[in-house]
Formats: sequence, C-alpha cells, structure tokens
Amino acid sequence: MSWEGGVDLVGSTDPNSAQPNVIIHVARVVHTPVGSAPSGLVLFQPDPAAPPAVIGFVSADSTVGAYFGPHIFAGTPFEAAPVLEAEIQIQEDLPGTVGARVRVGNYLFETRLSQLAPLEVVHRPAQHLPFLQQGLEAAAGSVEVRVNGNATQVFVPQVGMSGGPGAVWAPCGVYAR
Repeated sequence: MSWEGGVDLVGSTDPNSAQPNVIIHVARVVHTPVGSAPSGLVLFQPDPAAPPAVIGFVSADSTVGAYFGPHIFAGTPFEAAPVLEAEIQIQEDLPGTVGARVRVGNYLFETRLSQLAPLEVVHRPAQHLPFLQQGLEAAAGSVEVRVNGNATQVFVPQVGMSGGPGAVWAPCGVYAR
C-alpha cells in the first residue's frame, strides 16, 4: 500500500494518558491492490472512559477502506475497525504548514500541522506495528485540532504509534507486510 499527501496526527486530550484518544491519519490518495482513494484512519474518543465517538478506516471508496483492516492492520486492535465513508481534503501551504479536513458522519475534523521540520527519509521495520514503513516525513513543531469547529487541545507524543513522530507531513510512502 502506498500514499501521497499524508497528514498524520496521533495524540491525547489528556497529557497524562498512555494511550492516544485522537488519531487523524489520512492521505490525499492511498493506493491499494483494490483501488485508490482519499483514505486513512480516524479515532476520536473525547471521554477516555467511554467508547470512541468515531473509530474506523475512513475512505471515499468503501472497497479501498475495507482493504486496511485485514491486509495492513491484521493482528492489531484496528483489524476489525469498521469502514466509514468520509470526505478527505489535504491542504498544503508549504514549506511550513499542512492540514487535513475530514468529514465523517456528524463530525468534521480539521488539523493544522505547522513549523514543519525538513523532510527526512524514513525506514521503519515492523516493530510497533506489523508492517514496515518507508517514505518521506517532516515532523510538526506545532499542532492545531478542531472538532466540529471547536478547538480541541491535543498533546502529541514525541514518538507515535508507528515509532516516528506523533504528528507528521508524509508526502509519500509505503506500508508493506
């Protein structure tokens, strides 16, 4: 699976939480063996003690969205996540800022990653997640998140789920199992 125009954010609304309760990990287009479409993964759990308000593989194409669980995220808690129809837009104001706008159900998620570091080539073996990752990334120095128009404070870990920074601009890359 490969992507173009990735805007990735993993974090928590509680600075003391060991687990993320906000994931907005999307790309302008994701290429899979079953097709290509704007796609990604969204988790929004505003109350960490309650079930998530939104969780699933988001995509403009349900066939592409259904590819991720069994083929990329097999063996993880996301393997059985539902597929949710979504509108995904990526905004680029390079070299310093990128953002994502994801409408899924009754939710509108907007992220803005700024103070981007220089792009770096990454090669992460399958360790934190069951797939290896290669691509280009620029870590964000500042993050803004809005949910349904309301600013939401999100604390971003230095190391996210993939083993890299918790908030990055990833203009291109590959996941492989």
